[in-house]
Amino acid sequence: MRVLIAIALFLICTLTSQAQWLTRPRVQNDQNFDKKLIRFGYYLGFNSLDYNFDYIAEQRDIEVKRSVGFNVGLVSSLRLSEYIDLRFEPGLSFTRRDLLYGPDPRFDSEDDLIREVPATYIYLPLLLKINTKRLNNVRPFVTFGVSTATNLSSNEKNPDDNFAGQFRTTTNPFFYEVGFGIDLYLFYFKFTPSIRGIFATSDELVRDNRGNSPWTGNISKMSTRGVFINFTFQ
Repeated sequence: MRVLIAIALFLICTLTSQAQWLTRPRVQNDQNFDKKLIRFGYYLGFNSLDYNFDYIAEQRDIEVKRSVGFNVGLVSSLRLSEYIDLRFEPGLSFTRRDLLYGPDPRFDSEDDLIREVPATYIYLPLLLKINTKRLNNVRPFVTFGVSTATNLSSNEKNPDDNFAGQFRTTTNPFFYEVGFGIDLYLFYFKFTPSIRGIFATSDELVRDNRGNSPWTGNISKMSTRGVFINFTFQ
């Protein structure tokens, strides 16, 4: 997470430090690019996802050990007006989270204190992109929207639960998203670094078959939150 945020801050600082350079008149690359009704591209990027837990009764918080994941996908953009685009960005996202539980007399071994939660998402976001006025070959923007995903690693239908070593999550979570980025108009293509925060609105936990489970019994809601950093080429 720290590495991803550092990259985003570097991009912001670079743009800020070059503010005078941006406003100086220069030759604009591909001046008609944004006037096309429909535009396509692809993106590559990174993610760092966490879980937010709500509990039925107060307890020691479940610690989430995050890892840096990978994103890849396509971009289709529909021009609604001079400053607003509608974007659909289907893709794949790969990530993994490890859940670290505190000591509990109901656990039989130290292995029970850790649950690995891998995820492979077929990711389907629908976003509004609100652009500023173009400054030479740079155009900042903000995005917001909703998304859903199909988690191919969810194990939702698996009859085995944590007592058999299987931590289960729902297959189709829903999210809302907010973000910002910078369009950079290069000589041959448009390059766009962006950062987005995603926040699940649905409960993603599939509870164990026994109500007093030390893994899931005291959780009222488990939902994803995290950061995506993407690099788009159009």
